[in-house]
Amino acid sequence: QVQLVESGGGLVQAGGSLRLSCAASARTASMYAMGWFRQAPGKEREFVAAISWSTGSTYYTDSVKGRFSISRDNAKNTVYLQMNSLKPEDTAVYYCAARRTYYPSLNEYDYAYWGQGTQVTVSS
Repeated sequence: QVQLVESGGGLVQAGGSLRLSCAASARTASMYAMGWFRQAPGKEREFVAAISWSTGSTYYTDSVKGRFSISRDNAKNTVYLQMNSLKPEDTAVYYCAARRTYYPSLNEYDYAYWGQGTQVTVSS
């Protein structure tokens, strides 16, 4: 069982930055692939970024490439999402997710463990 706790959301002006954190409880976190998803009001949840905890391979949705960066700190069992050049369309609840495999997935249904979500609001 893995517990995930997100933090770092908030209100920021367009062009600003935020860093989200996702702390995982599992001692064997290196066996997991981690992902960030987001859900805007009235929209379906969508993939944002993912990382293999063991290899460090990263994946991004096109709309955030060059602006967002996913990384992990193995010693702290924590995954980060650095978000720069934020836009109003990035406003959403951001969720951290984990799956017990080395390989990340862009599909939310492949993730068994989810955090509670953290709100990110970007004002224009």
